[in-house]
Amino acid sequence: MEETQEILELGAIQESSTPSKKDDFLATMSDLYVKFKGIDFPVIVHDNECLEYTANEFQVRDDDVFNVTYPKSGTIWMQEILTLIHSNGDTEVAQSIPNWDRVPWIEQKTGRGHLEKRPSPRLITTHLSAHLAPKSLFSSKAKVIYTVRNPRDVFVSLYFFSHSISFIETPKSFDDFFQKFLKGDVVYGSWFDHIKSWLGVKSKINIMFQTFEDMKKDPRGSVVKICQFLEKDLDEKAIDSVVQNSSFKTMKENKMSNWSLVPEQMLNPNIPFMRKGVSGDWRNHFSKEQIELFDATYKEQMKDVDMKFSWDSL
Repeated sequence: MEETQEILELGAIQESSTPSKKDDFLATMSDLYVKFKGIDFPVIVHDNECLEYTANEFQVRDDDVFNVTYPKSGTIWMQEILTLIHSNGDTEVAQSIPNWDRVPWIEQKTGRGHLEKRPSPRLITTHLSAHLAPKSLFSSKAKVIYTVRNPRDVFVSLYFFSHSISFIETPKSFDDFFQKFLKGDVVYGSWFDHIKSWLGVKSKINIMFQTFEDMKKDPRGSVVKICQFLEKDLDEKAIDSVVQNSSFKTMKENKMSNWSLVPEQMLNPNIPFMRKGVSGDWRNHFSKEQIELFDATYKEQMKDVDMKFSWDSL
């Protein structure tokens, strides 16, 4: 299958060495992460060369659209929304091309090949903090959509995701991972540093901030706002299509969106990639002590941030 071959190339995995167990797979890797500017990135999809290229050589175009997120904050959801808006609500592309090809990650090894010759406008995904983003972004008119999610839910989602994906370290325990998350000692770095880095450049680029929670509360209103930001005039029928076909249920059933095309040696098929897609699940997992520690850390880390979020009063 063409899509399966593409993701195999993404991970640089040969069929001759495709262990079925995560521990066996990790044992074949010399190092799990590559450290770039103090942040850990999965070595299977990143290396110093592609990260340096992204920061210093990639040429951003004025009509590029960036989907920026910290992991587990609505990345795949926004890929679907942008695809459908770009297609004026038509579902053909969303149902025939994997999302990692439709809105590829710029910082991955395959980013250069996916994007350099792609016609405009390009849809681009990134988990990078602002200081690692392409320098050319800051002299362009490109549009950036930053989706932020309650970090408590981000943590829980990342915890379960880390158990399912082969190229991210499996947490020793919930509490151990909790401590690491608060310290920023996790893949892609600190959630706090990430959001603050992009808030710090909001006056220098054309950026729209939105929350995962607002998108859940009012999907249609959120799509309308995104269309307005992108200066994309869709009729009511097209907007309805974007909303319907980017819903959690529809995406979970779409093999081009739900990561079911990813080989088993990379993603455990017994753990759903699209797990719940809800807000507030953290309440089902945090202890009283963890709630207090998270709240204290959040308050200290975000004390100088001038943007307020719905979860600030929790």
